[in-house]
Amino acid sequence: MIEALYESNCPDLKLVARGKVRDLYEIDDSSLLFVATDRISAYDVIMNSPIAGKGKILTQISVFWFDFFKDVVPNHLITADIDAMPAVVQQYRDQLRGRSLLVKKVSVLPIEAIVRGYLAGSGWKEYQAKRTVCDIPLPDSLRESQRLPAPLFTPSTKAEYGDHDENIHPDRCAEIIGRERSDEMSRLALELYNRAAEYALAKGIIIADTKFEFGVDADGGIMLVDEALTPDSSRFWPKASYKVGKPQESYDKQYLRDYLTSIDFDMHTPIDLPPVVLDNTFKKYVEAYVKLTGNRPDLD
Repeated sequence: MIEALYESNCPDLKLVARGKVRDLYEIDDSSLLFVATDRISAYDVIMNSPIAGKGKILTQISVFWFDFFKDVVPNHLITADIDAMPAVVQQYRDQLRGRSLLVKKVSVLPIEAIVRGYLAGSGWKEYQAKRTVCDIPLPDSLRESQRLPAPLFTPSTKAEYGDHDENIHPDRCAEIIGRERSDEMSRLALELYNRAAEYALAKGIIIADTKFEFGVDADGGIMLVDEALTPDSSRFWPKASYKVGKPQESYDKQYLRDYLTSIDFDMHTPIDLPPVVLDNTFKKYVEAYVKLTGNRPDLD
């Protein structure tokens, strides 16, 4: 049986922050440790119940995509192998194995680089009201879950826990991080999405949308950071059951969102989740990993 890790406990490491899912430790002047716990959030609220093994799947699928994209953009990964990490980290191997990344310390850009290839989620809601997504005009005749004429770079701000990310127009992104950096982020995010979407479609998965995060190293070079194309950060739809004009089945946490909607979740208060919701969400994450990588996740 997989033991859930809701919160890491590494007293000899310097804790920098606890996010919605990841705990972040400083190892030295040039490196950090990302620990993917089994916490799960929806609507920017961390639920009380963890999903045992989820953090390991997120870590392993991110490693897969970092390698997949290595010829497009550098990333912050140093190693995901606990045996190659410093001794001060290895002493916590029982907690950290399979769910930790030793990464380069970079300056993270304060923008989530969201790419949408299909109309879903908040994009669909905005389109219904205004015929736009992030104030970008779209044709009048689109339907829910329809493929967009071309993928859109629709950035958002990165909110502190308890607040909600704000979708912004690309011009606002340029005001925040500068036009040149914004254009580079947009170009890379769209290229990564297009490559991943083509690959995933051949594996039977439609990537409806996803988010990337980027950082800048000491030399000013941009690199991919945080996670990449996980079920937490993406909408994965089964190609076989895809049908325009309705919500889709998914291999991501949309199942959890749908459950919360069904119980009139107040969008603010953390709750305990029923075992069936935890189990079914986990199965969807495992299925996504297997379909995309062709392997079973290491959950030992």
